[in-house]
Amino acid sequence: MINSVRQTVMSVLNKNNYGYISPSDFNLFAKQAQLDLFENYFYSYNYQINKENARASGTGYADITKGLEEVIDTFSRQVPLLNNGGYNEYFLPSLTTTNDDYYLINKNLVYNKILIQGTTTATNGGGVGVFDSTADFIAAGVQVGDIASTVTGGVTYNTQITQILSATQLIVRVTSGASVWNSIGKSYIIYSARDVKEAEKVTHTKITMLNNSILTAPNLTYPAYIQNGLQGELFPDTINNVGQVVCQYIRFPYVPKWTFVTLTNGEPAFDQSASDYQDFELPNDDEVNLINKILQYAGMSIREIEAVQFAASEEQANNQEEK
Repeated sequence: MINSVRQTVMSVLNKNNYGYISPSDFNLFAKQAQLDLFENYFYSYNYQINKENARASGTGYADITKGLEEVIDTFSRQVPLLNNGGYNEYFLPSLTTTNDDYYLINKNLVYNKILIQGTTTATNGGGVGVFDSTADFIAAGVQVGDIASTVTGGVTYNTQITQILSATQLIVRVTSGASVWNSIGKSYIIYSARDVKEAEKVTHTKITMLNNSILTAPNLTYPAYIQNGLQGELFPDTINNVGQVVCQYIRFPYVPKWTFVTLTNGEPAFDQSASDYQDFELPNDDEVNLINKILQYAGMSIREIEAVQFAASEEQANNQEEK
């Protein structure tokens, strides 16, 4: 989509002699335009919910709320948080820990029951098994669907158990992180997937008040957390194990980048094969909105008021049609 958007933007600017924007400027405007539309999904969703409550919304193919939910869900992730050195602190999603930044944290979930923990003593060669000759997974109550957790390269991996081969051998679901099991001496913890609680987010003032009373202090049945910058501090402080906290969040869209090669005449040509190429992550029906947003930013950059007015009028007309 990004090349089509750029071609249209450049066509409008050239046709009306509004000026020229460089690839770097286009990428800058594309990033901001995508963020504008991304944030607008949440305002639109809230608006549609209010319309539903007033019984003024459509159903079936006219169910705008459902469409917005589907778009927002494409940015939803659920990942285990990286524990900070065995303390009751976990790093919240970021480019460093989860390869993306969070826009909104929905829930932090806590696995309350550790079934067994140990170290792998063998592999099956395929990186999809937890093999420990010293363990007794059956006696520990491990079942299909439970979670095997480990850390590799500063990343926490929680993989679902799909098969119990024997008391000492488990098979896990093949995922992008499953190959981390393809080594001997790998420390692991297996959690029960049937004992998960949501940690309530509270303020620093409230957690102090809660912890001052044995009647209100957080426990494994009613855990809580506070946010310290890019870390979450869990209570009770016995919540401090690898893979024990899982975060459900909405991530920011990846930064779009129109990549190119420079031809002999100096004109840039689109190059989708570049390693840093990134398309827009918005639905195709937002292409017109992206074009209008970028034209507005381009018009302000080149100080061409007519370009801004043109894009604004197109955006207003499009928004009116959607309503």
